[in-house]
Amino acid sequence: MVLYTSPFPNSFLSVLHSFSWALIFPCYWLADRLVGSFVPTTYEKRQRADDPCYFHALCIIITTPIYLALLVASLPFALIGFLLWSPLQSARRPYIYSRLKDKNHANGATLLTEWKAAGSGKSFCFGSANVCLLPDSLARFNNVFNTQARAKEIGRRIRNGASRPQIKIYIDSPTNTSISAASFSSLVSPQAGDNRTVNAGIKRTTSMEYKGDNCGSNNGEENREDKGGSAEPHEGEENTCIVRINGEENGHMSDTETDTVNGQARASGPAEPSLEGDAEISKTPNHKQKEGDSGSLDSCSASRESLVKVRVGDGTVDQSTVNNKLLYKASIMKKTSVRKKKHTDETFDHEISAFFPANLDFLCLQEVFDKRAAEKLKEQLHHYFEYIVYDVGVYSCHACCSFKFVNSGLLFASRYPVMDAAYHCYPNGRGMDSLASKGALFLKVQVGSTPQDQRIVGYISCTHLQAIAGDTTVRCEQLDMLQDWLSEFRKSTSSSSTANPEELVAFDVLCGDLNFDNCSSEDKLEQQHSLFTHYKDPCRAGPGEDKPWAIGTLLDPEGLYDEEVCTPDNLQKVLESEEGRKGYLVYPTSKNHSSSQKGRKASLKGNGRRIDYMLYTEEGLYLEWKVEVEEFSFITQLAGLTDHLPVAMRLTVSTGEDDP
Repeated sequence: MVLYTSPFPNSFLSVLHSFSWALIFPCYWLADRLVGSFVPTTYEKRQRADDPCYFHALCIIITTPIYLALLVASLPFALIGFLLWSPLQSARRPYIYSRLKDKNHANGATLLTEWKAAGSGKSFCFGSANVCLLPDSLARFNNVFNTQARAKEIGRRIRNGASRPQIKIYIDSPTNTSISAASFSSLVSPQAGDNRTVNAGIKRTTSMEYKGDNCGSNNGEENREDKGGSAEPHEGEENTCIVRINGEENGHMSDTETDTVNGQARASGPAEPSLEGDAEISKTPNHKQKEGDSGSLDSCSASRESLVKVRVGDGTVDQSTVNNKLLYKASIMKKTSVRKKKHTDETFDHEISAFFPANLDFLCLQEVFDKRAAEKLKEQLHHYFEYIVYDVGVYSCHACCSFKFVNSGLLFASRYPVMDAAYHCYPNGRGMDSLASKGALFLKVQVGSTPQDQRIVGYISCTHLQAIAGDTTVRCEQLDMLQDWLSEFRKSTSSSSTANPEELVAFDVLCGDLNFDNCSSEDKLEQQHSLFTHYKDPCRAGPGEDKPWAIGTLLDPEGLYDEEVCTPDNLQKVLESEEGRKGYLVYPTSKNHSSSQKGRKASLKGNGRRIDYMLYTEEGLYLEWKVEVEEFSFITQLAGLTDHLPVAMRLTVSTGEDDP
């Protein structure tokens, strides 16, 4: 299948489309500014409350007549542009495929060779987020504003978190098998003129800044936790520093053991450089560490990814130098033996994280509706992701029943090459949703090859369902269509037979904003849909019941700019407590309770409305391989930028082969 790198099949149509949009844009921009000036966010209201001269009100009085006059003057040109623009959409392609042109930063081909060296398994990390990048006037109804600046900042934070170094700490102890996320962090900073030196600090992590080449002052949030246990990491994971700690039975570390940790933290071999070059980590100015940031050992937030892998070699180490770089806190270590991991029946890690996972492989975004914002977001994401599919959807009356003013809002980014892509539009949208070409994006990616030169591929699907409350029937119909389209895409893109497989399927993942949760009484039909018999939800205990550690992903818009939750660290701390969640998450609706936040705090079950999903299936995969969830994360790194919590899932594909 040919991937579309431009929206139109020839340059003449592209020029004609650009000309028509140039006629439309002034009217569109003026209308957006005019409406936006009358829809203030809570952040703006607080700023204006301190304005004794009512300066903003005076500005509105002056600018409104000017906007109206210019808007009326631009209408004739917009009408001419619309008459040209609308018929052109019948020739428009359903998406644009962008590949990083800078070969110095392209590493997709290199990643494909890692599978052969992966030994018994390889992990892949998936992320999904609703980023609310609508035209500014519409975004304000969700209490967010300045869409263009938010798009750039969202992209910067995502690639900052994903490209940060990753360090894994494993604990060998008779009585304790893990270190709390609140207890340890790993800070990595190459020294001047020496990219091989790694500093590992053991302390509480607050919001950290990771700076790469050409990235300016970046808000990368460092890691929180390190999973314990004696399990060895899978080969093929890149940029990982492995530190093994042998603790005594009472939780203390002897001097010898401390020396061992220090020696292992100092790498004798070179660490792989980050994607954007030399790394420097420093405190983010607006994320100040406050009292209590050190955390407790009872914290259940855990992430064994947060790290930078360093090959540990033999040889002597200057202990005085290493001790200055590896900080050991005995008061914390004394408590490790009494730490109890919550939900011990769970087979994988789960956490509320202040950063996107390190080495994020695939990213699916929803509500990237604004085309200018999409370009800014793409530009930032290309610093980390080599392959991006954006501007997904249809316009006008093409291929759908009703007129579409905006695209689907879907965007996909990948570190691995995209082989095939397809898009389908839901024809049954209602109300305001019918004005957008909401649908599903299906992708096939190549993630490796076998020694026999068989391609190893994966399938990823991203969707955004009907949003209006009460449209249960519409969402169920869309889920039915989604399953049919998934099956068709698998069949149309498969080049294998059972007897002679040319491709081995490693994973099949479905993610997106489904606009229903698993606890609301009004969403029972969706909760019992057959989709959940084919795809597994790591957060779901059953229809109508989530697992105890799962939390909602829909934030209360009114509280987005409260000091308690306006930074990634603050939002993480709030969501780790039940009272905090009740104050800042939207909770499942119930027929027996009021829809206001205050009236339902103590009575409704669940930990908030979880409408952003990350699903996977074991059906249709290579029979000799096994897919398991390694960890699941709720992410706060986009605090203050969107009204949704991103989610991430890391899958491990086990081949059953012995390590070479």
